[in-house]
Amino acid sequence: MTRTLDPGGLAERSSALPPRLARIMRPELPSLAEEIVAEIRRAIPEYARPIDGPYGHVLRISVEHSLSAFVDRVAAPPGALPGALPGALPGTPPGASAVNDGSAGTARMLGQYEAHEGRSMDSLQAAYRIGGQVAWRRVMKVAPRHDISSAVMSRLADALFVYLDELAALSLEGYLEAKARPIPAMDDRRRRLLHRLVEEPGGDVAEAAETAGWTVPAEVTLVAVEPEARCVWTALDEDVLADLECAAPHLLMPGPFTAARRAMLAAAVPGRRVAVGLTMPPAQAADSLRWARQALSLALDGVFDDEPVVLCEENLVTLWLLSDPALVEQLTRRRLGILDGMTPGQQDRLTETLRTWLVTRGTAAEIAELLHIHPQTVRYRMRKIEQTFGEELEDPEARFGIEVALRAAFLRSRRPSPGPRRPSPVSHPAPRLRRLK
Repeated sequence: MTRTLDPGGLAERSSALPPRLARIMRPELPSLAEEIVAEIRRAIPEYARPIDGPYGHVLRISVEHSLSAFVDRVAAPPGALPGALPGALPGTPPGASAVNDGSAGTARMLGQYEAHEGRSMDSLQAAYRIGGQVAWRRVMKVAPRHDISSAVMSRLADALFVYLDELAALSLEGYLEAKARPIPAMDDRRRRLLHRLVEEPGGDVAEAAETAGWTVPAEVTLVAVEPEARCVWTALDEDVLADLECAAPHLLMPGPFTAARRAMLAAAVPGRRVAVGLTMPPAQAADSLRWARQALSLALDGVFDDEPVVLCEENLVTLWLLSDPALVEQLTRRRLGILDGMTPGQQDRLTETLRTWLVTRGTAAEIAELLHIHPQTVRYRMRKIEQTFGEELEDPEARFGIEVALRAAFLRSRRPSPGPRRPSPVSHPAPRLRRLK
């Protein structure tokens, strides 16, 4: 279904306006666009998202396109309309109508976004009304400075609100098109296929994949997504299987995790942390997801640096060390329990020095430089460590157990102080250990 923004009535109203109006209006457009965007975000909660994210970008560019297209029409010679304007915004969903007017493509895309978000058209219709009201307030403020007659003002108001009606109609077309042609990632058959892949390891999914129109790849990568994430469904690649509406959102990507896939995730789940599992054969998709969920849980606990994407491949030792907190607790008690008679400060100083020595096997001078203390202090602490642990430091197995316990305690020490935390897809009881540095 295609149509232009101008079935006739708008052309007649615009051509009846003096072209000098466009020269008066054009300098106002940048600040007017900012004012409209701010008012829409203030009045409509659905649009009150970070302005530098994908939704904020779409909203801002849509308002700018629409205002510019209207002024271009006012500036057009009588009986003619301006030529083709820039096409729809980057990222227009596949299947969007091909149109000659950029604002028409944008309007359709906005309607498609509303459908993909699972909303009615009420919010977008309200946004159009707010845009018209803010624009008209600006006209009423500027017009007296340029001696514009009441007759011209009346025709301008008529043209403006007819134009908004046309945009709303095109958005409805896009909305209905999207409803009639759902995007692949939202297909229930693909969601059920994803569940089979992660819940029935090694099961035969060939028939389910064929029904869902999905080709089973040689390898898959599972991704755990921070709970309560909102998804820009149109940003997902067509071969991705996703369930982002459950308590533990996740998705499956055929093949390895690439730079292109990283960019896709940033656009599809903006502002949310994700953890990427290992690339595995489809029969081991459940393992990839399990590791991804563990990594995400640790990330939300503050174990990893505050990066939006955590890669299991780069944190295998950490995942292993913290995979069973209760077992690590028992190992710590057996290998480090000998320190219980010391004060917390003494424990911190000795374990810090011991961990650094085990990791680096450095000299007193080298350890002192790393810890920013005097070499003599290191020698004193090492003598105390030798007196405390005795022969255990000479036993390879005991020494390895001590190092594991110290590394695990160090990783847990990176967690922030207790306080409100976001829900985690995987919860483990926190071991009752002192903070070891």
